[in-house]
Formats: sequence, structure tokens, C-alpha cells
Amino acid sequence: MDLFLVLAETAAKQHQHQVVQMDIFWQQVAKLNWLQALIAVSFGAVYLIYGWRIFKVLAVVSFGMVGLFAGMTLGKSMGGSASTELWGGVMGLLVLGVLSIPFMHWAVSILGAVSGGIVTGCMWYAVGLPQQYIWAGVIIGIVAGGMISFIVFKISVMLFTSLGGAVLIITGMLALARLYERFQTKGNADFVYSLVNDYHWFMPSMLIFVTFVGIVIQHKLVKGSSDWKL
Repeated sequence: MDLFLVLAETAAKQHQHQVVQMDIFWQQVAKLNWLQALIAVSFGAVYLIYGWRIFKVLAVVSFGMVGLFAGMTLGKSMGGSASTELWGGVMGLLVLGVLSIPFMHWAVSILGAVSGGIVTGCMWYAVGLPQQYIWAGVIIGIVAGGMISFIVFKISVMLFTSLGGAVLIITGMLALARLYERFQTKGNADFVYSLVNDYHWFMPSMLIFVTFVGIVIQHKLVKGSSDWKL
């Protein structure tokens, strides 16, 4: 069989198994204006540095958002109207948000486990391993993150708050960089876009690096705070 034909078929199969859709993330970045991007960076900085102070509120909000999307999806799958979808989202938000309060330890540990899965998934994507098997890397991170979270609860707090802050900061900074590039080049902006979409190592590396910085900062602040209670 012709070598070029084999390579073409392999490339086509890899394209079909593209699991990580960076275009979806870029669409969200492109929608942000200057003010929204600055707000994202500001909230992300608070999330990243002082998330350990307000982790209970952040955990309730996180589970509430999961319940919101789950309820809306369930309402939509049932073939209901827009009002049914809305009420499904509201009910899901209230149920998961309220349930996370008495089960706060479990809720934070689950968030820590999910954060571990995201980190290992980023590593998998960054080194260019086959995307159709990225769930294997994610599962490894979830298991490891879950075990660590249940053993050392503070780590799960610092991990999920640092990761959440890193996502907001990076999203806002990319939006600001895109807007600045468009201003400088009179609308012909493609360098920031290429960083996100063409260089697989860029986004995972930035996310892991900023998350690590947040964990280090929070660890120092937690050690210096004698009044922090879980």
C-alpha cells in the first residue's frame, strides 16, 4: 500500500477522534469585551489567592451550576418547552446547591477529584497523546485527586480553588490579548488564536502553571493563618 495513503488515512482517523474542541473555548474568549475580561481576571485572582477563605461558598456555587446545567439538559431531553427547561435548571440548581451544604466535605473532595482529572487530562493533551484515549488520563487524575482529597482535605480546597481561579485568569488574559492585538493590527488578529488552537502545549501548560502558583500562594497563606477552620 502506498505510504502517503497510509499517512492520509491515519491523519483522517486522528481528526475524527478529536475530543478536545478548543474552538468552543475560543468562542467564549472571543465574546468577552474589555470590561468582562477585566472582571474575569479580577475574580480569578480572588479565586486563586483567597479561595481557601471562601471555599464553602465556591463549592455551593459550583454544585449549583452543575445542577443548573443538569436540570436544563434533563428538561430539554424530556421534550418540554422553554419554561420546562428553565424550571428544570432552577430545580437542579437548588437541589445540588442545598445538598452540598450538609455534605460539604464530600462536595469539596469531589471537586478536588475532578480538578485532578482536569490536570492530568491537560497533561495528556499537552504531550500530544491520542485524544480518543484522553479519558484514561482523566480517570487516573480523578482517582488520584480523590484519594488525596479524602486523605488531606486542605489539598482538595487549594486544588479546586486554584484551578478555578486559573481558568478565569487565563480566559480574561487571552481575551485582553486578543482585543489588544486586534486594536494594534486593525482587526487582523490571529497570533493569540494560533496559540490556543495550533499549539497543544500552550493552554494546558498555562493552566497547570497558574494552578501551581495558586496552590503555592494559598499554602503560604494557610500556614500563616491560625484562625482558618475547615
